[in-house]
Formats: sequence, structure tokens, C-alpha cells
Amino acid sequence: MAPVDRLASVVVPARPTIGLCLTHSYAKYGYWEEDTVLLSRAYVRAVQRAGALPLLLAPDPVTTERPDEVLDLLDGLILAGGVDVGEDPERDAFEMALARRAMERDLPLLGICRGMQVMNVAHGGTLIEHVPDVVGHERHRHTRGLFTDHDVDLDDGSLAARAAGETRHGVKSHHHQAVDAVAAPFTVTGRDPEDGLAEAMESANGTRFALGVQWHPEADDRSRLVAALVEEARAR
Repeated sequence: MAPVDRLASVVVPARPTIGLCLTHSYAKYGYWEEDTVLLSRAYVRAVQRAGALPLLLAPDPVTTERPDEVLDLLDGLILAGGVDVGEDPERDAFEMALARRAMERDLPLLGICRGMQVMNVAHGGTLIEHVPDVVGHERHRHTRGLFTDHDVDLDDGSLAARAAGETRHGVKSHHHQAVDAVAAPFTVTGRDPEDGLAEAMESANGTRFALGVQWHPEADDRSRLVAALVEEARAR
């Protein structure tokens, strides 16, 4: 058999497909300034580094009514950070529909910052509207546009700790809202060691991988969280 024939017979495993939800934004590029849908490239790079194929998902009212239309294409889903819940009703409805249905289907799900908050509100939980009013400091978003570096404590044996690879975990944060009353499908498994703010929550109903984190693993090349989601998606 010729070398080219041997190469042609090699089967390359398909990469898991991970959905990444986009946000509405007014943006300038080239000569244009217009309404767009976009996402930080850090999310895309994190998914690619983990060996998966990113599929970018724009808010869509039809999918909001029929989330299986999109979820049928995916092996995992990431709800990304962005504006406060309530500021973009179309995106909120889209992501909440995907979050609820992903958990019903046991599809691997990772909510990042706003994404954790979306997961909670989608299932009936509530939010702290302005964290400094509750904790008395600005450490979780000390400067707009810059991440805060701090530690979180993760429960031993939790999904959050397994995904992070440790129970005391250094993170990058930038938020002024946070989870308050936790929705019934979840349990808090990570907290700020100084102010007790909820930093991680995960499924309490047997779903294999449904994790929300209040920090930004996509912005940290050392983080294992996105890779943990991809590993679960690949195994699934």
C-alpha cells in the first residue's frame, strides 16, 4: 500500500463541539460602527486549547422557544460573561432557555461570571444587585476593564474542586453582581474566604457536569476549568 493510502486510512477523532453564547454590542471595526454580536476571543482560544471546536451562538428568539434545535449540535455549552442580567432581555431569554434545557438533557454546562448568574436566575434563584453594598468593598471589581486576582475556597470532593484541581484556587474576577438565594437545582461549593461571597455552584440533582463560577477561567492560561468541561463533553 502506498504511503498516501496508509494516511488516508487513518481515522481522526472528531473534536467535541462546545457552544459559546455571544452578546449584543455596538462595535467599531475598520470603517464601520454598527450593532454586532461578539465575544472575547479568550473564550474561543480556551476551547481550542482544550481540543474542542467552538460553535458561536447568537441570541435567537426561535431557539429560545426551541432550544433543542441548537443543543442537538453540541457536546457542551459555555455561558460567557458580559453585561448584567436584565440589560439584554433577548440574550437573557436565549441563554436561560439553553441553560434549563441543557441541564434537563445532562449536557455538560459551564457558566462563567454572568453565566453563573444566568444559570441561577433561570431556575428561580436571585442575585445581589451590587456586591459592594453587601460586602463593603470593591475587591471583586476594583478597576473597570481589569481583572482582580484573589483566592476562592472550593469544597473538597466537589465538581468545582475536581475541575480546578485544588481546593484553594487563585482566580481572576470582574463583577459587581453575584448569586444571592441559590436556586433549588444547585448547591454552593465555592466561596470567597474573606467575605463569604458565593464563587462556585454546581448541580445538586445528579447532573454530571453543571458548574457555575463567578470568575473568568478563560482569562487564565493556567486554569483547567474549560478543559474539564471539554473532557466531560468528550467522554459523553
